[in-house]
Amino acid sequence: MGGGHEAGPRRSQRLRTRVQLTPPSPRTVQTPPMPSSLPRVVRLLLLPLMLASAGCATRADRLGPGVAVDLPRFMGQWHVIANIPYFAERGKVATSDVYALRPDGRIDNFYVFRRGFDQPEQRWEGVSEVVPGSQGGHWKVQFIWPLKADLLVLDIDPDYRWALLGEPKRRYAWIFSRDPDMDAAQYENLRARFARFGYEPERILRVPQFPQQAGQPGFQ
Repeated sequence: MGGGHEAGPRRSQRLRTRVQLTPPSPRTVQTPPMPSSLPRVVRLLLLPLMLASAGCATRADRLGPGVAVDLPRFMGQWHVIANIPYFAERGKVATSDVYALRPDGRIDNFYVFRRGFDQPEQRWEGVSEVVPGSQGGHWKVQFIWPLKADLLVLDIDPDYRWALLGEPKRRYAWIFSRDPDMDAAQYENLRARFARFGYEPERILRVPQFPQQAGQPGFQ
């Protein structure tokens, strides 16, 4: 019996030693830490959504046509009384746009101008297409293939004597008139109307239609 008491502790010690020396089971593997690259992956996944949201906001802020247009009445010659100066029209005088409906529904577009009052008249020929569903107020204008530009009719005189034109991003604007001259009061009134469409009216400057207008205040 006494021997039994001595064997018990030694056996327990050997068991404890084997337990301590036994390697951990392959199944007891710790979960690896979350990869450090995960935040970047999340950003990459969210980027298209962020861009889409930004695009939606931009599209929501884009300008659309302001009125329905009777296209046959809109055809003919319009003198460019004023515009926001930009590279294609800068430095030109006595400018006008002439429109003519085609049998296929498209519009012949002629831009008529002089590079100076002592210079010969020139013209560029283009073609425009009315955007479906725009009631004639949104055109796609093309002077150089394959480039197309948006043109919006924002407001128009009931008798089609003047028209205000713009484009979706508000970079360009025009005041058109059937007559080459316009009195100062009417011009200022029409220019101020652009504020309703999110423009800064002071960016719009008159285009000289007559030699005596060249170099005058408010003219390009």
